[in-house]
Amino acid sequence: MIGMTTRQVELIDVKEPPPEFPQIPDKIYFRIGEVSHLVGVDTHVLRYWESEFSLIKPFRGPSKQRLYRRQDVHNLLRIKQLLHDEGYTISGARKHLKQLGFDQQAGGVRNASITSEQSADGSLLIWIKQELREILTLLGSTKKSDS
Repeated sequence: MIGMTTRQVELIDVKEPPPEFPQIPDKIYFRIGEVSHLVGVDTHVLRYWESEFSLIKPFRGPSKQRLYRRQDVHNLLRIKQLLHDEGYTISGARKHLKQLGFDQQAGGVRNASITSEQSADGSLLIWIKQELREILTLLGSTKKSDS
């Protein structure tokens, strides 16, 4: 942890995920009903958020049903947290996500740069946790393909 302040080291030392983010099953795609249950909102709300936030882009299979990726579920959980728990408006949540480095056009790919505002408000921890979960998912999928 060379070059890090004590405050930064304290922020990185996280033992368990926050209770508001449920455990997401180890799947590639999720149907809208599953995502609705995981996120805790009705399906019509998911469809509305899809129209308001360009980083939510579900894949449509041969049956034309929406299939959400794991990253979409993470993004929807973050959007729900901003709107329902933190009291943001839709436009305010969009601005906040942009400030956090979410690339609205690239489907939620984030910039690697971390701002001091992010570390101060705890969003750094959320970002680190999401990155670590994605790494674990990638490692788990390579183990299965190696077998």
